[in-house]
Amino acid sequence: MLYVIGDLHLSFEAGKPMDVFGDAWKDHVPRLLEGFGVVTGEDVTVLCGDLTWGISMEDSLEDFRFIDELPGKKIILKGNHDYWWSTASKAKKFFEEHELNTIDILNNNCFFYGDTAICGTRGWFCDPMKGTDHDRKMIAREAMRLEASLKAAEGAEKIQVFMHYPPRFGTYIMREITDLLESYRVSDCWYGHLHGPGIKMAVTGVRGGVDYHLISADYLGFKPVKVL
Repeated sequence: MLYVIGDLHLSFEAGKPMDVFGDAWKDHVPRLLEGFGVVTGEDVTVLCGDLTWGISMEDSLEDFRFIDELPGKKIILKGNHDYWWSTASKAKKFFEEHELNTIDILNNNCFFYGDTAICGTRGWFCDPMKGTDHDRKMIAREAMRLEASLKAAEGAEKIQVFMHYPPRFGTYIMREITDLLESYRVSDCWYGHLHGPGIKMAVTGVRGGVDYHLISADYLGFKPVKVL
């Protein structure tokens, strides 16, 4: 089976307990362990960013060991709070050095699950009225990364895209992203990032032929949701 969940927000070493954000996050690590009870060693789970509060790979080691010990293979992508991230190659080297053998990285590439392509990127949010030049550069860069991932999916019968930021949020649409999703005939787009009151602004269901899903951990009750 293929599963997905986002926003684990682990903090075994960083000292940032999530219950300060409300009862929805109380005891979230035991709840994650319980939620992953549906996943077997033969399954794959995509983790859509905001994995750990660690500000370096070393600070995040215990968090990644926790992820590595979860059942099955994990494919990760970065979120806006993944301060440990520098480059994919450095992360891969770190995982190898510490024998974290069940974690792969989705970054300018794609993976195949049978005939289905697993594509994605972090994404970005750019308010068309208030966005800065930096925001516009970031969304353009993320669109390039997404297209690189989608091009790597050539030959796939179906394409699933996984992101951290929502391509649609309330009435806002990140056209640089949604145009790619539609032109490459993406089946579903799975995203996290939204919590608390922001969940009310989530766009779900079919838009432009793409089925959008919110998969923040607190929204899912800390249980990965089945994709395939």
